[in-house]
Amino acid sequence: MKHDFITVERFLTSFKNESFIFTTTKFSAMKKNVLLLLVLLSSIYVKAQSYIGALSDNYSGVNSLISNPANIADSRFKADINLISFSAFAGNDYYGVNILDAFKDDYDFDLDAKKSPTMNNNLGINIDVLGPSFMFNLTENSSIAVFSRARSFVNINEINGETADALDDDTSDDYNINEDDFYSFGQTWAEVGLTYARVIVHNEQHFLKGGVSIKYLQGGGSAYLLGKNVTIDYDADGTDLGGGETTGSFNSSGTLTYGRHDNFDESDYDYEVPKNATGFGGDIGLVYEFRPKYADYSVTHADGTLQTQKDKNKYKLKIGVSVTDIGYINYDDGIEETFNITNSNISEEDIENEDDLNNILNNLYRLTSRFRGFKASLPTAVHLNIDWNLTNKIYLNVNTDYSLVSKTALNSSKILNTVSFTPRFESKWLSFYVPFSIVEYGGFQIGAGLRAGPLYIGSGSLVSALSNDDSKSADVFAGLKLPIYHSKSKNNDRDGDGVEDKLDNCPNEAGPITNDGCPFMDRDVDGVTDNLDKCPDVSGPADNDGCPRKKVEKKNI
Repeated sequence: MKHDFITVERFLTSFKNESFIFTTTKFSAMKKNVLLLLVLLSSIYVKAQSYIGALSDNYSGVNSLISNPANIADSRFKADINLISFSAFAGNDYYGVNILDAFKDDYDFDLDAKKSPTMNNNLGINIDVLGPSFMFNLTENSSIAVFSRARSFVNINEINGETADALDDDTSDDYNINEDDFYSFGQTWAEVGLTYARVIVHNEQHFLKGGVSIKYLQGGGSAYLLGKNVTIDYDADGTDLGGGETTGSFNSSGTLTYGRHDNFDESDYDYEVPKNATGFGGDIGLVYEFRPKYADYSVTHADGTLQTQKDKNKYKLKIGVSVTDIGYINYDDGIEETFNITNSNISEEDIENEDDLNNILNNLYRLTSRFRGFKASLPTAVHLNIDWNLTNKIYLNVNTDYSLVSKTALNSSKILNTVSFTPRFESKWLSFYVPFSIVEYGGFQIGAGLRAGPLYIGSGSLVSALSNDDSKSADVFAGLKLPIYHSKSKNNDRDGDGVEDKLDNCPNEAGPITNDGCPFMDRDVDGVTDNLDKCPDVSGPADNDGCPRKKVEKKNI
């Protein structure tokens, strides 16, 4: 009897949802749909690298706090309201495909996709939905933002791709799986946050601002499966049913740790937001700007205060560094169970008769430990962003996103490490950018993005995904907002004395601010202005404070 591959899937996977199916399963009809979902169409359901290329735009507004909370201080906005936006990313290092070909009816993953099997293949999926959010200026040097987000992460690491590749050999119904150690984790959560950012240093050429975000977290669900020294041998005719009939049998060894927030793998499970699943998180960041032409963007008021033009970018070089997603969610009612799966001659029918993975493990294998409650860590990461203003509207950007979470860390989400170089055309109402990126697992990719007033859309992998036959990652983002820009600063200063015309009592003649922009008079025309002349009505030399020298009378002896 041919083995039932759906049964194998139920045995190996920790989640009933297709998003968590292991690449070591073999079921040709479902394989195409699942891998399209995970690698190509993740945008429908699912942030490794949220908004690749877009967040460096100085007009990304409230969205920019995602990568660095300091960004909202001294921004180009009086206020910015995000209505809705989403970013989705998926990457793996096993299957490479051409997206256009993959949608064809006759496309066969086993035959047409390019495989890169190793002993440790990996997959990551990230979703980031930014809901209603807004930012506004509190003062000249500080800003605040309130935001809402929904996020989802899936990480599957160190799966034996060579075993998965060997399963495609149809010469035998028997097979052997040697997974050794593997790690899989998924979680979904919502967050509501508050961001505060302000200018720290404003010293002519040197400008520094900082920001911090505090987030309240509501867990939406979490599950994980950890395997240690896992092996599975399947014999298609290993169990004798009598009467000349046989069915498959499993011999297995190793341990499995299975954690979940609820019994969501039951067939009659109705989703509810988990109770007692909350936590707190935070982001922190700094942004430094080098402003060699700072004086060109300054307005001096009559009271002597200096004001920078808010509607303009003033830097030649900008460097931002941040750490995001510090924190975790406590699933107080979650369950973590560890099983010794060393057993032999488990029939295929025995597994089919169980309702779900939890029953398979509890009824057919030995429970060694059980704990109530676990912590699900956020995908903590450090970000470095360097932006160079090449010309008035052309920028060159280098950005790195690096995970501070090990891929073997239990109960932890992680981003996929990324380095990108993005040339960008940027103006008030229009920006266009082309990111060139190297993404962990996914390799090199080229994308494109566009911002046109309130609408923005793009992908960090658009060009490469459509033109390459070996694309291992895909992403897309889009959003709609209501931007309220700073108005153009009316810094009219016809006489160039640093006092704007509307405050200058002599707009056509240069004069100091202490005299309301007017030149000081010289009534006695001795070359010493009246403000310095101690004898303003009588001519005198400058070295005598504008007063005539006293004549010394000579006496005859």
